[in-house]
Amino acid sequence: MLFTSIRFIIFIAVLFCVYHVMPRKAKWPVLLIASIVFVYLSDDSKWIFLTAMTFTSVTAWGATLLMDSIAGKTDAYIKANKDTLEKPQKKAIKEKAKSRKKIIMLICLLLNLGMLAYTKYTDFVIDNINAVMKAQVIRPSELIVPMGISFYTFRTVSYVIDVYRGTVKAERNPLKVMLFVMFFPQLVQGPISRWGKLTPTLFAGDKVSGRAFGSGFIRILWGFFKKVVVADRLVKAVITIVTDTSKYDGIFVLAALLFYAFELYCDFTGGIDITIGIGECLGIKIEENFDLPFFSKNIKEYWNRWHMTMGQWFTDYIFYPLSVSPKMLDLSKWSRNKFGNAIGKRISVYIACFLVWLATGVWHGAAWNFIVWGLLNFVVIMVSQELEPLYARFHGRFGLKKYKWYGIFEIIRTFFLMSMIRMLDVYKNVPRTFRMLGSIFTHFRIRRLFDGSFIDLGLSVREYILVAVCLIVIFLVSLYKAVTHKDIREKLTGNIVLGCAVCVILIIVTVIFGAYGHGFDSKQFIYNQF
Repeated sequence: MLFTSIRFIIFIAVLFCVYHVMPRKAKWPVLLIASIVFVYLSDDSKWIFLTAMTFTSVTAWGATLLMDSIAGKTDAYIKANKDTLEKPQKKAIKEKAKSRKKIIMLICLLLNLGMLAYTKYTDFVIDNINAVMKAQVIRPSELIVPMGISFYTFRTVSYVIDVYRGTVKAERNPLKVMLFVMFFPQLVQGPISRWGKLTPTLFAGDKVSGRAFGSGFIRILWGFFKKVVVADRLVKAVITIVTDTSKYDGIFVLAALLFYAFELYCDFTGGIDITIGIGECLGIKIEENFDLPFFSKNIKEYWNRWHMTMGQWFTDYIFYPLSVSPKMLDLSKWSRNKFGNAIGKRISVYIACFLVWLATGVWHGAAWNFIVWGLLNFVVIMVSQELEPLYARFHGRFGLKKYKWYGIFEIIRTFFLMSMIRMLDVYKNVPRTFRMLGSIFTHFRIRRLFDGSFIDLGLSVREYILVAVCLIVIFLVSLYKAVTHKDIREKLTGNIVLGCAVCVILIIVTVIFGAYGHGFDSKQFIYNQF
């Protein structure tokens, strides 16, 4: 079910009405029913989706209860026999319990990550085997990928690992675990919430104030505006450009680069705005996923601001465990002895970073373009990190950092660098992507900007003007937050008349200028494919 469909609007309107009249204890079961209904109405393969999500929920519930039980019994036994047990004996008992918990955790992770890998990556492996053999040795499986499997699997994995680590307690109610796994606003594009951060408000059923509901409602409308008016309009031009590479090269590739950057931003942040807005209207706090990424001055900062929950997930569950694992520590020690401290200390960190970015690329999609995309991010970040001493000497000598224009230059540089790497999303094929990016410099032909060719992309002059005006509005709202460090909704919800006026304007603009009807096709959110 598309977030931007009439059916979904009716769905959440009914949910809001039912949810807020229910007793406190009945609210989270309403959300579970709503999530099941959402999945049921979303696709013809609803039973496959529901079965997959139920499997994930049950395995996580069972595994965490077993681990919690082992921890509880171990602590109780040590406490009951604290006077007779020696310190080495206590340590041995704890180590044995930890080993049993680890086996249970690994089995659960293997089952769930195995299902993710099997459904999402089987055909990718088969295609590559056939390509190497230059024949169809294995027929494609054409498996159905459950909706949102990457997002809900990662949420589940974080919960299971956190219970193993002892940072959260296992939930005894399997239905609450199921709600955490399949909470409908987060199925399509996240964020990837943690148990400890989402569940306190997910299960609380607290009363929502009028101001909080208004703030959430404005955010939902803002998300619809960005998605339907801007993203779904620009996608038409992007598809036209990348479909015919022989006709649209040079300046059109640059246009695609800009169009896709704004399309992806408005699509992804618009979807997250709707998700978080729904949460606010229900009294549920959902983690922020973006923090003005286009104001970043380097790639590392960009990834600290873009899809933040994904970055934090990879850091906490892959990078840190890898960095401090016994084998990695042994490698680091060996490298220091073999190559010296300067080089040796970097090797283990670089290997961990390489694996994180490889995993990030694979997570985004079962294709080589995503793998190369991930590794390019790794290369740029590592090179930038290695050149930091050189940058420091350069800026120490010339003092460019003190000028505002240089900060703007850094922002623009980062924007274009990230947008160029993102073109691997658009052209899909790696050699073609680099060939088309090269054409920006070899076949630019600026005259094509004025010969009417851009009208052939499917957008009229009025639509280009509309998109430009909308992007200016989005920029000004973002600039307000960057300067004041406050969300503009605080100002709007503090004034009922102003807040209502903005809501009416957003509704009118979205209804009148939304990209639907003849010549347009309502699109699922881009990150739904991931």
